[in-house]
This record gives sequence, C-alpha cells and structure tokens, in this order.
Amino acid sequence: MKTHPIATAAIFAAVAMGTALTGCAGNDSSEMPGRDSTSPARPDGPATSPPHAPEPTTAPSDEEHTLRIEITVDGQRFGADLSDSPASRDLLAQLPQTIEMRDHGGVEKTGPLRAPLSLEGQPSGADPDIGDVGYFAPTHDLVLYYGDQSYFPGIVVLGRMEDGAADRIAQMDGEVTTTVVGTN
Repeated sequence: MKTHPIATAAIFAAVAMGTALTGCAGNDSSEMPGRDSTSPARPDGPATSPPHAPEPTTAPSDEEHTLRIEITVDGQRFGADLSDSPASRDLLAQLPQTIEMRDHGGVEKTGPLRAPLSLEGQPSGADPDIGDVGYFAPTHDLVLYYGDQSYFPGIVVLGRMEDGAADRIAQMDGEVTTTVVGTN
C-alpha cells in the first residue's frame, strides 16, 4: 500500500507531538503500555540493539583521561583536573613551580610560567568558564579563572579546579603566591 507523503508527515508529527506531550505531563516510561521503566523510548522499534551493532568500548577517550594537579594559593590548597593534552603535559613537566600571580580584570589570577606550553591541537582562543585552569599563550601565563572571562584569542583551557576553589580565589585581593605540583 502506498502512503501519500503529506499523510506520512502528519502521522510523524502526531506521534512526535504525543511523545512530547506525554513527557511534559510527567509520565514516566513505566506508565506507557508495553514498556517497562528500564527500556529506553524508541519510536522506531524495540529497545534492544540489533545483533550486528558494534559492542560499546570501555576504554576511556582522550576527553575522559585527566591529569591531576594540586594548587596552593596563599596557603589554601585545592585540586584540579587537567585534560590530557600536549599543553597540560608540558605544564606537568615544569612542576613543581611557585608562581607570583596578580589579579587581572577582576576575573582571574595570572602569573608567568618558566617556559611556554605546547599549542598543538589547540584552537586559536577560548571562552573559559569560572573555575577553569588556563594558559594565556602570548605571555606564557598560568591562569586561574574565578570570574566570567569571555572568548579571547590566545587562551587555552587546560582543565578545571575542584568545586569551591574559584570562590575562594575570588576572595583573595591583589597579588598571591601560588604553588602548583603534579599528583599523578
């Protein structure tokens, strides 16, 4: 039997609308006929994978693999996880290191590293989040972001400080002495 394209589109729209409305009404999947709460919603067929589907991998991706550092700023210690990148590995190779940092723009503490970090694989700039650990390539500065810094060329996001660290750094006025050590 041949179906008209407009009729097919109308049926698809009705099914999509019904699915969206059901989700908005607060129904969970266990209330839908023929489904239990452990099966994901699949409008196109059964919840099981076809026999030819590839097995999921359990090896961590590069984005999941992190490098851990410890940062002490004016006596307050906290951890940070760095992404596994050439820049982060270069930073680890320079540690331990004590850096005199100054406040910059009311959003970050910055201080010069001994040597530049690799920019291999990095975009030309970034928009770091509050709590990020970064590198400003033009001046070879390590950066601890405690405020909202917008996109800027030369910024490389290296990783993320533990929860609460940015708030603690924001309370520190002026110049601070920062010691960074690797923990891996």
